[in-house]
Amino acid sequence: MRAIAVGAFRSYPALVELPKPEPAPGEVRVRVEYASLNPSDWQTADGFPEGRAPHDSQPSDGSPHGQAPHDSRPADGSPHGQVPPVFPLVVGVDFAGRVDMIGGGDNRFRVGDKVFGRAGPPAGAGTYCDYVCVPQDAAITHVPAGLDARTAAALPSAGMAAAQILEAVVLRGHESLLVIGAAGGVGSCLTQLARARDIRVVAAVRGDERSRMGSLGAAATIDTTLGPAAESVRSVCPDGIDALADLVSATPDAFAAHAAAVRPGGIALSTRGVAGAAALPEGVRGIDFRLDPNPVLLDVLAAGAAEGVFRVPIDIELPLEKAPQALDRNRTGGARGKTVIVLRHHGHH
Repeated sequence: MRAIAVGAFRSYPALVELPKPEPAPGEVRVRVEYASLNPSDWQTADGFPEGRAPHDSQPSDGSPHGQAPHDSRPADGSPHGQVPPVFPLVVGVDFAGRVDMIGGGDNRFRVGDKVFGRAGPPAGAGTYCDYVCVPQDAAITHVPAGLDARTAAALPSAGMAAAQILEAVVLRGHESLLVIGAAGGVGSCLTQLARARDIRVVAAVRGDERSRMGSLGAAATIDTTLGPAAESVRSVCPDGIDALADLVSATPDAFAAHAAAVRPGGIALSTRGVAGAAALPEGVRGIDFRLDPNPVLLDVLAAGAAEGVFRVPIDIELPLEKAPQALDRNRTGGARGKTVIVLRHHGHH
């Protein structure tokens, strides 16, 4: 089968031919039609953050400042840890397609089922490929009527991270939330979910995105290329922000600069694992976010997307062979929605 893989950490992702995987007992093999790009895809290929491969063994929780978990996760909530990598390491976690083969034993899926989800562990069993094997009890579920496979593939990591970030910052409505990196996949989903709870979203983005972010529900949009976000926030929220969700900052200092806008008693959340080491304002609680992928949440998000109450913005659609260039572009930041990778249109063989 075709796959985008790396032969070693920090090597350039390339299109390769690999054997078609065989599903183990309790697994399904999915013929992938679409995959979607997440920042964790290139972070994994780089051995994020210390040459260790990601894994998904830890539960979701919010750790207070000074008690940051060891395995904090990058921009879409993907973790890192001690699981030995398997090379060639196939890139990607999000997918949508059809069940092609069932492993041994009882299984809740059938051959031909339309499914989508988030693959892994182990690291390297990625989704930028024609076939992927996934445990039936993992974050995989049926694609509901009214939701196309392309949109379904863009939903898992961004949608689940957004929903769980919102729970982690315990906003009850009629409060304010500053989102750094709001124009990307997680940020676009988070903005919509927060607005649905009557939370005032201040979207911090690179460039003039006022119209697009406003259409997703942002009350105010800040262009971070024009100056420090904290200063701009004070002009729209003079009393400070109730919570920060920073999807971008990769250093404690950069995170702390954004957290300066949070009022005492507020929360500052990082998806890059830097809250625990940041010097936060007095009375502000830091959280290093960790994703807990599960099929129940996927069902809820998919139903919302199918009914049109929740939109997954797709920025660009590319063939598999263009995925390495797409990963390069994502490294530079400033994403505008999701990048979707096309492996097979429905009806093609």
